[in-house]
Amino acid sequence: MSRTPAHRSRVVVIGAGIVGCSLADELTARGWTDVTVLEQGPLPAPGGSTSHAPGLVFQTGPSKTMTEFAAYTVQKFSSLEVDGLPCFNPVGGLEVATTAARWADLHRKAGLAASWGVRGELLTPQQCKQLWPMLDETKLHGGFHTADDGLARALPACRAQMERAEGRGARFLERHTVTGIEREDGHVTGVVTDRGTFPADHVVSAAGFWGPVIGAMAGVDVPLLPLAHQYATTEPLPELAGVNDPHGGTSGAWGSPRASEAELGGEAESLGEEASKPILRFQDRDLYFREHADRIGIGSYAHRPMPVDPFTVPAYDEAPVMPSSLPFTEDDFAPSWQDSVGLLPALGESRVAEGFNGVFSFTPDGMPVLGESRELRGFWLAEAVWVTHSAGVARAVAEWMTDGRPAIDIHECDLYRFEDAQRSPAYIEDRGAQNFVEVYDVIHPLQPMEQPRPLRTSPFYARQQELGAYFLEGGGWERPHWYEANAPLADGLELPERDAWSARYWSPIAAAEARATREKVALYDMTPLRRLEVTGPGALDFLHRMTTNNLRKKPGAVTYTLLLDETGGIRSDLTVARLAPDRFQLGANSPADLDWLLRHAPDDVQVRDITSGTCCIGVWGPLARDLVQPLTRDDFSHEGFGYFRAKQTHLGHVPVTAMRLSYVGELGWELYTTADLGLRLWDTLWEAGREHGVIAAGRSAFNSLRLEKGYRAWGVDMTAEHNPYEAGVGFAVRTDKEFVGRAALEGNETPTRKLTALLLDDPAANVLGKEPVYAPTLDTAPAGGASFGAPAGYVTSASYGYTLGRCIAYAWLPPLATGTGVHIDYFGEKVPATVADEPLFDPKMTRIRR
Repeated sequence: MSRTPAHRSRVVVIGAGIVGCSLADELTARGWTDVTVLEQGPLPAPGGSTSHAPGLVFQTGPSKTMTEFAAYTVQKFSSLEVDGLPCFNPVGGLEVATTAARWADLHRKAGLAASWGVRGELLTPQQCKQLWPMLDETKLHGGFHTADDGLARALPACRAQMERAEGRGARFLERHTVTGIEREDGHVTGVVTDRGTFPADHVVSAAGFWGPVIGAMAGVDVPLLPLAHQYATTEPLPELAGVNDPHGGTSGAWGSPRASEAELGGEAESLGEEASKPILRFQDRDLYFREHADRIGIGSYAHRPMPVDPFTVPAYDEAPVMPSSLPFTEDDFAPSWQDSVGLLPALGESRVAEGFNGVFSFTPDGMPVLGESRELRGFWLAEAVWVTHSAGVARAVAEWMTDGRPAIDIHECDLYRFEDAQRSPAYIEDRGAQNFVEVYDVIHPLQPMEQPRPLRTSPFYARQQELGAYFLEGGGWERPHWYEANAPLADGLELPERDAWSARYWSPIAAAEARATREKVALYDMTPLRRLEVTGPGALDFLHRMTTNNLRKKPGAVTYTLLLDETGGIRSDLTVARLAPDRFQLGANSPADLDWLLRHAPDDVQVRDITSGTCCIGVWGPLARDLVQPLTRDDFSHEGFGYFRAKQTHLGHVPVTAMRLSYVGELGWELYTTADLGLRLWDTLWEAGREHGVIAAGRSAFNSLRLEKGYRAWGVDMTAEHNPYEAGVGFAVRTDKEFVGRAALEGNETPTRKLTALLLDDPAANVLGKEPVYAPTLDTAPAGGASFGAPAGYVTSASYGYTLGRCIAYAWLPPLATGTGVHIDYFGEKVPATVADEPLFDPKMTRIRR
């Protein structure tokens, strides 16, 4: 990773906000002491987003990774002090619901908190009022209280970490404006500033909303959009007089852009004095509230998106207040003020004393952008990070730099997670602005962004529209989830009624499509499945070394295998087809797979993404051979075309690469061709399939069928946090060969946790994923039964198994015996489920191998 020994690596961090200071502390704690932090503004309040951050730390969210980042931030900042004053105040968090939909979502959020290990409790309106007496409890359905959340004093936390890092050898240089990034032979060599050049083996851009500016200097895209966010403070309120200030004074609005640098640094008062009530979130109106002694601070996401061009943001000395603070637009805030008064009637006797529009960063998917550039080695990004997650992100990046990988899975934040189609400035602006609008919305797990769509479509898109496809979106691709043309097939199906949440983005047509796949034959659009081509004299040796299974097979073989990291964690799973002695086609998962292989490929190996120029149709079902065989002169019998084999052939007029694989547990093939011939392939198969009752089927049926067979989805069921034996894919590991991660697996063949198949006991019950699972604890059980204490794990994938007549859930749990009863928390209800043997459907594989 570096051409300099690790212990002597020279690191330059650009930006002394909360991320840069946290990273310097984490790096120096790990022995990397030659660390220079460059800041264009004055220290300790340089004028970026950290300087105006209101300091809210809510840990719970849909992302386990982001929750873990926030949990570490709480843990670390709770241990920091400046001049005897704490850097974190655990006042807790309180989210209130004024609608039935939000109240239901708070039950779901309570489940997420339990899954990720965050203490939380659902409260009645009266209990909410006890925590926040100013609330009009008649407006509430209830609330969700998280006792360990609280307020971070960002600038004091910066100072505390700065002092620790300096004590280990780091230096912080203020008023150094970066003007260029030096490089040689594809590796970063230094940072140029208006006050000199700083040699470096590693450069980390922790520049916040200036990230795109620094990235442009390095030739690295930084996909984030700076947006302004409104924050206002009230006049002093009689209801708070003397409550938070033991001296009876009216302390200034900490975090206000008009406060002095001392106040911004938190030197003027103790955080404990200025806030005693939980942070209050009124998400039904896109608002949050926190105390500033005898005032209340109000943050709003309810206004129009206000994008900011980072290339035009003024320098510190040229800004009216500070670079990240823009003038307050009162008209935008007026509706939010009325909504605030509605929830907290006492505000009706007050007014906004001061406010500002503070700039911070959003990305197309709302997640940070982390990692090392492949194009410019040694250049790292730690961007689009809020105070909430700052210390956690810094630890992960420091681990990545010093140990070669973070200790937790961060694929959701990886720099290379975005497709090329998602990196245009227009896309980043559209999605970044929409993420701002939706930051407090109730978002369903399947809910797609609405714009820009359609962006990426398969060659079959016109035919899918004709069949009434209901599209959702992923990776920019339009993906059919079911087809209205199949609605008549759903007539007469007896399906249990769904609750409102699980009925969203679902149709009973999915059940009909699953049934048709099991009984006849269906066409599935698999075009969004990532395809990589690996060629060259060293291709076989390279792939054999990089993956876990045996790839030294004759051309025509297809192998399921894994990409591991050095610690044995599952980076991805692949299907590898050897099409010629030196040519392989890989079925992969994300752009990060391409990045990983490119980083490791020797000079005699070429790796390229062929997804956009190709397409794929899955033809699956007991009549799949009847459909395909008449179209080709090649033998598609079981004896002539075995399971996990590949052939290059023709179907009608179309050249195809056919692979006998099945992700739905039925006979069939994946058929690949070039994009220009894709429509002809679809029409050829459709016409040939008419006599066999062929249908087009969508991803909703696909997901149900693959879970009935127990097929894992990387990034959902298993990640780099899991090894193959835990994830139930140890069959893809050959320990008689060398491969990346092999040494780490030795001695870990017996897992202490397992990806476990569960069947819900009630045929009418559903879960969707990420719910907590409670297992029996016999050692604390009362006489005659088992007790259920803290969550034992959480659900990964879930779907109704239409063949089985039960909802299937896969969950990470301690090893449990088949038949063990567990409970899954679904919107506050304990849903009984039972541990089942897998695969749940066709365990002898007779339907696939026929």
